Amino acid sequence: MTVVAIDFGTSNTVICTQDPVTLLPRTLKFDRLSRRFETPAGQTDVVPSLVYVQGQDALVFGEPVRSQRLGFAKPDRLFKGFKRQLVEEYRSPDRQLDGITYSVERISEKFLHEIWQQLSEQLQPSCVIFTVPVGAFEQYLDWFRDVTQRLEIPSVKWVDESTAAALGYAVQAPGSLVLVVDFGGGTLDLSLVRTSARRGDQQIIQAEVVAKSDAYVGGMDIDIWIVEHYLRQIGTAREAVPEVGWQNLLELAERMKIRLSTAPEAKESWFDDESFMAHDLHLTQADLTEILESHQLLEQLRQALDEVLGVALNKGISKQAIEQVLLVGGSCQILAVQQLVMSYFGKQRVRLDKPFEAVAYGALVLGQSITVEDYLRHSYAIRLWEPYAKTYSYLPIFDRGMQYPCQSGEPLTLQVARGGQTEIRLDIGEMADRAEAEVSFDAQGRMTSSHLSHRDTFRSLNNQQRDVCVAHLNPPGEMGIDRIEVLFEVDEQRVLLATVKDLLTGTVLVDRGAIVKLPN
Repeated sequence: MTVVAIDFGTSNTVICTQDPVTLLPRTLKFDRLSRRFETPAGQTDVVPSLVYVQGQDALVFGEPVRSQRLGFAKPDRLFKGFKRQLVEEYRSPDRQLDGITYSVERISEKFLHEIWQQLSEQLQPSCVIFTVPVGAFEQYLDWFRDVTQRLEIPSVKWVDESTAAALGYAVQAPGSLVLVVDFGGGTLDLSLVRTSARRGDQQIIQAEVVAKSDAYVGGMDIDIWIVEHYLRQIGTAREAVPEVGWQNLLELAERMKIRLSTAPEAKESWFDDESFMAHDLHLTQADLTEILESHQLLEQLRQALDEVLGVALNKGISKQAIEQVLLVGGSCQILAVQQLVMSYFGKQRVRLDKPFEAVAYGALVLGQSITVEDYLRHSYAIRLWEPYAKTYSYLPIFDRGMQYPCQSGEPLTLQVARGGQTEIRLDIGEMADRAEAEVSFDAQGRMTSSHLSHRDTFRSLNNQQRDVCVAHLNPPGEMGIDRIEVLFEVDEQRVLLATVKDLLTGTVLVDRGAIVKLPN
């Protein structure tokens, strides 16, 4: 069996498989797509998550987009960060290019299709394991499942990104307790994973996800903050910079950020042909740390660490019991991030090993004899409108922290809201706690930041029309009479399913149907 792991990232995508001779993970390189990185652990090949629309549905993918600077002359044809937009609530407007509409979903699928084509030229995978962010919502996972079906991938598995990296290490040392801090281009994910030691001839290893946390912040945000910091220094703002100049400044910021992972300061220069203005950027480690603190990034990392440690402590696991803390993802190369984590756990327990490959390498273990006990990061609930209070209320289905697969204890009994109603529709979604930071500036342009604020967000599973039809009624319903029972469950792939029974006719209308795919 040939197993391939794909870590679809905001900035870079890594594809790997197991070497048939050494049985060790190896990264796949694609001549037309890949970029080689030099890291402290050696060389690694990644595919930049970039797409450029060259002509009528003629697309360029990966490294040629970056190396040929294709997006700088015509920025409207460049797509980057599309994976993060899929995960977040925010969607950039669709773009009309050469008579074709390009949405975030379309570009993302085109990118994955190209990856699959290139991969199929080298191997014939029997199973593909995709990694997803810890805080990924069901809607993102459902889109991903649809794409893999259209690609006709034989067998597909899913695993949280940081959990994958933890599994990769923990399986090599059964019985260990490992925390992974995965800080990439678009998200910050943490997973604490414990494996059970083998007993006798036992082949199957059990892994338990003890705790996890996440935040929607990443390296792309840092690049923007660096540019905004520079623009304030020269007395201008984002609105005054043409799009081509903005893209060039972001590229300079990224280079400086990377250089600061090994040097105390970084300098870059660039002449803008449009505005005839020379830009000289200078940034020190202290400057970068101040930027991160002012935008509450380091505070978000502190809160994510505190959340994981708090959940672990409630399960009887102390901070001292954590044997290794692995830093993965490109943004973990920032010294301020490393220093913060070391201040929690001590330098001896913190490792920065294969920052770009650890997630994909770890995901490969799911193709072996291993079972993973995981839990829900988000709650599932039904949103109800209260007309008198003019606000929403929420009826919980499953609480966050529940281990899945799981089933709701009692069926939900529903009536129609008006006589003659022929269908029952529900607004079902996921609830999550989101942290937000506000940054303000005084008269001298100095940054001041507020505390992180937290708010509950609700994201409907059926984003197109929000409510989902859970039952078609024949005959129509009557007011005041219980009409249907709905039993919810979450399967091993974290899909929310519903079984719907018509109490009047005794007919099972839906048998374990996926919520977002119920018949309309």
